[in-house]
Amino acid sequence: MQNAQQQHMQYLKVQVETASPGELTLMLYQEVVKTLLKAKKLYSLGMNEDLNQALHKVRSIFNELIITLDLKYEISHELRDLYLFYNQHLTNFIINKDEAVLDDTLEFARGMVETWKQALTLVKTGGSISNV
Repeated sequence: MQNAQQQHMQYLKVQVETASPGELTLMLYQEVVKTLLKAKKLYSLGMNEDLNQALHKVRSIFNELIITLDLKYEISHELRDLYLFYNQHLTNFIINKDEAVLDDTLEFARGMVETWKQALTLVKTGGSISNV
């Protein structure tokens, strides 16, 4: 078991070290989705300490995405506003425990995964947005 876990960690390390900035962003969005799904399960089980750790991880990822934005582009300002909104959304969940907040944030993250997958495909194929 330990050897398989070590191999998996080594694979992830290589994957991150060799990824393009766009691929790294996609990985972050995928981690948000994975962690929010885990958070929903933890919430349903009443495991509040683990739930808070998962939500902190998601908020940290949003913060990381914010600091990597190049704010000379309008889209970066819009993304920053979205990340700040969903960070606040998760804070509201911690206070009010409204599961719809987790669902909203999960829907946003899933949408961003699909958007980034499409964007990376366009970059790799040399396509343009009008071809989508």
